[in-house]
Order: sequence, then structure tokens, then C-alpha cells
Amino acid sequence: MKKLSCRQLCCIVALLAYTLLLSCKSGEKLYNKGRYNEAVLAFVKKLQRKPQDATATRLLPEAYHQALQSGEDRVNEWLRSNNQLKWESVRNEYRVLQNLYNSIHSSPAALKLVQPKDYRDAITGAQENAAEIRYDRGTELLNRGDKASARQAYGEFGAALKLIPNYRDTKQRMDEAFQLGVVNVVVSQIEVRSPYYQFSADQFRDYLVRNLQQRNINRFVQFYDERIAHSENLRPDEYIELRFFDFIVGQTFVDRIQRDVSKEIVTGTTKDTSGNTINLYQTVKATLYITKKTVVSKGLLDYRITNTNNGQVLRTDRIPGNYTWVNQFGTFRGDERALSDEDRKLMGGRDVPPPPPADLFMEFTRPIYDVLARDLQSFYNSL
Repeated sequence: MKKLSCRQLCCIVALLAYTLLLSCKSGEKLYNKGRYNEAVLAFVKKLQRKPQDATATRLLPEAYHQALQSGEDRVNEWLRSNNQLKWESVRNEYRVLQNLYNSIHSSPAALKLVQPKDYRDAITGAQENAAEIRYDRGTELLNRGDKASARQAYGEFGAALKLIPNYRDTKQRMDEAFQLGVVNVVVSQIEVRSPYYQFSADQFRDYLVRNLQQRNINRFVQFYDERIAHSENLRPDEYIELRFFDFIVGQTFVDRIQRDVSKEIVTGTTKDTSGNTINLYQTVKATLYITKKTVVSKGLLDYRITNTNNGQVLRTDRIPGNYTWVNQFGTFRGDERALSDEDRKLMGGRDVPPPPPADLFMEFTRPIYDVLARDLQSFYNSL
């Protein structure tokens, strides 16, 4: 092990001394600012390192007395208030005071100077009172019998369990509140018909329902496919009706372009009578054949959310969507040298068929789906 030089040892000692001095001054500074809780913790920490420190020994008792007085004053202020949830604040104040008790007990030197007050029983009592208040609030809300109150009751019972796990029959009451507060939303079946194609929009609806379920938008909202709801005899609270109309799937436009092109090119050189070089030119020609096939699919989706209990329309909107499939291919006949760089870019490709109608339908409904999913998430987040 490498030995430290005398100079290095002196530097370390000086640094430690400065740290201790800074710690003591920090505690005294906190005390002078009236930050008694922090001052107590700083003095205790100092006494753990230096049990005979004069400043900490002198100021710790008074700092603790002031911290105790301030904490109990805040407790009494809460107890005099009309706030129903005051016991949670009382418990928090007691916890701060108990932290001082624990800190002082960690230092024998500090314990000789101060006999701290133990607030464990006070904390337990405050927690029991706080849990009882939460339980009673939840019970009162649950007894109202409506969904909105049941969802609030669920939160009250949850708060009671955080205060005291397994408090009375709170878990059972919490489950009751959830079952009463949940909103069952059924998404309608969608039939899509056109003069040319006949297919179902089940894939759109299935994907929408599955995605809404996976997003966990709101624990109190459960989405169901209409077919599943019927098979399980589920009575919906709200019904989302979806209807496509004014839609076109696979409307095809074909543009064929034939264009003649020509270009003068240098084919060689010769010399005149004076010996000067002269370029020899030739005109080359070609005919371009370009085909551009465009397949357009578009439509509108109307959706409406209805309260099945009273028939009230909660939300309605219309969402447009479109998708354009393009395929272009080109060839030429004649001399390739007649083609410009832009002409060459148009060459190549092949005549390929467009996607089947069901795939085109899913493509033009994709932007509709994105807007609809965002709308529903926003609507049910605020429930």
C-alpha cells in the first residue's frame, strides 16, 4: 500500500476539518433561519461524527424544542379545521416529528442532550381515523347507486387501503364500487356493400375493439364487439354505431401517353480545308410508351355514441378517409440515345394488378381508424 506524504496527510486533515466546520455552520445557519427540523438533523449528524461539538451541543435542545412546538402547532391547526381529510395531514405531521425521534435515537451523544417524543401511537391513531373517514366517504358515495358516484367511491376505498391494508371489508366494497361504476361499451357490427363488391368491415371493427381494449383508456370502460355482447347477453351502457357511406373502392383511372422524342448527337468528326475539327451530327429518334394506373378508394365514416339507458346521443362525428394506389411503367421503341435523363427515369416497371378490394378498403379506412381511436380515447379518458 502506497504511503501518503506528509503534505497529502495535511491536506486531507484540513479538508475534513473544513467539512466538519461547514457542517456545523450549516446547522447553525438553518437554526438561525428558523428551519428547525433541518437544523436538528444537521446537529445530530454532526454529533455522530464529533460527540463533543460545542455548537451542536448548545443548539440541538432548543432546535428540537422549536421543531416540536412548530409541528404540534400545525397538528392542532389541522385538528381545528373542517377539512374531512385532515387526519391524513395530521399523520404526515406526526411522521415528520417521528423522523426527528428516530434521528436523535441514532446518536448516543444527541440522546444525552434531548429526550425526544415518540409519535408511533399518534401516527397509528391518525391513520385509523383517516382510513375510517375514507371508508365512510366511499360507503356514502356507493349508496347513491349511480355510476359516477360508484367510481368516486372506488377511489375512496382505494385511499383507505393505502392507509391501512386490509382495513375492515374495504377490498370487498371496492370491488362492488368497480362493478357498479364500470361502463360497458358495445361497438356495432358494420356491413359494407357496393354495386361491385360485397365484403364485411369486420376486420376494421375487430381491430378497433382490440386496440381500444389494449390501450386501457379508462379502468371503468370496457369495450365489446357486438357479437360477443349478444352471445354473453351483455346489456350495454353505451352503444357506438359505425356506418360507412359514400365510399368508393377500387375506382381505376388509366392514363396512356405516347410521345416521340429526338435528339442530335455527335457521331464523329472531320477536318475542313484549314485543318479545323468539325463535328458530324446525326438525328436519333424514339417513341415513348408510358402507362400510369391510378386506383382510388375513399369514403366517410359516421359514428355515434348513445346512452342506451335514456337514448341520449353523447357524441357524433363524420370522418373522411382516402387511399390512392399508383403503378406506372414505361417502355420505348427506337434509338435509346434519343432519351433524356428524365425520359430514362420513366422507363421500366411492369403492369401489376392493384390490391384486392378488401385490402383497398382497409387502406382507405386506416386514417379513419386513427382519428376514431383518438376521438374515443379522448372521450372516455374524461369519464
